[in-house]
Amino acid sequence: MSKLRIGFVGVGGMGQMAHLSNYAVLKDQCEVVALAEPRPQMAQLIAQRYGVPEVYENHLQLIEKAKVDAIVAPQPYRHHPVLISDILRAGIPVLTEKPLCLTVEAGEELVRIGEEKGVLHMIGYHKRSDPAMEYAKKRVDEWKASGACGKMRYIRVTMPPGDWVGGADMPLGTSEPYPAITLEGGPADYTDEQTRMLDSFVNYYIHQVNAIRFFLGESYRLTFGDRAGVLLVGESDSGVTVTLEMAPYSTSAEWHEQVLVAFEQGYVKVELPPPLARQRAGEVTVLMDNGKDEAQHIRPVMPNVSAMRNQAVNFLAAVRGERPAPCAAKEALEDLKLAKDYIDFMIRNR
Repeated sequence: MSKLRIGFVGVGGMGQMAHLSNYAVLKDQCEVVALAEPRPQMAQLIAQRYGVPEVYENHLQLIEKAKVDAIVAPQPYRHHPVLISDILRAGIPVLTEKPLCLTVEAGEELVRIGEEKGVLHMIGYHKRSDPAMEYAKKRVDEWKASGACGKMRYIRVTMPPGDWVGGADMPLGTSEPYPAITLEGGPADYTDEQTRMLDSFVNYYIHQVNAIRFFLGESYRLTFGDRAGVLLVGESDSGVTVTLEMAPYSTSAEWHEQVLVAFEQGYVKVELPPPLARQRAGEVTVLMDNGKDEAQHIRPVMPNVSAMRNQAVNFLAAVRGERPAPCAAKEALEDLKLAKDYIDFMIRNR
């Protein structure tokens, strides 16, 4: 297996902790050969720390001069329409953070460019790459195909605010000011306050909106949202009820994210670690109870691999054409549509 040559566009806090530190250790699969960073001291500091030989001031220079097989661009998502479109037009496979962008219209344009150029745009829904989520997805799909535990009835995702850093080390940094970037505006018919509502929702909860679709394997639509902003309820194309509990409570010392996929005669439950926890997978509990045989609880042991590390492996495999990306831009566009529907609903019912 030949090593892929990877370029990085942006090496700030998330760029280092969630991405660069993981690609840097996958030495049998890839080599980070170039980075683009407008802060010169930061660029040199990170290049020296991770042994990156080529440094550029911006993504356009990297695209023009570096020979890369793919780019990891951990940028603010409201910067995607301006920056990621250039990478896609250059025909270079790219991984970006979640979500695709802020608005449906800009997302549709990014999807169009990617499809026109025939280039991979993978969205960093890293939770799909958690070993616990991968295990749970396989078990759920087996039950759906076999009917072993009856029909799927319900999916519940809970994510109260908590300690999402999970003890991760601080990234390297300098005193240089953060570079000015062009941020995508909100929907044309939104006020500034309504745009802030949408921005906040997609920033905090788009992972969970996406995780519901991950297990459903189909689209779903909004049916209800409470005025307090705690609960989002929906129904899938086949009639499965879904709920997203956004902030039923908060905790300052732990992380309590959970996914429950319920069938008529069992469930698959995933408890996820803090997003930045180092090399720690989630935990899975499987219940099977058909009312005839002895009920079973299964708790498989997951490997000591974080979702972020496994996401890097999955992106490299998708670039090589070995398997599809866990979530590409076209599917991620559906998350923006659901988010817009939810905020529209909240605006109408305030």
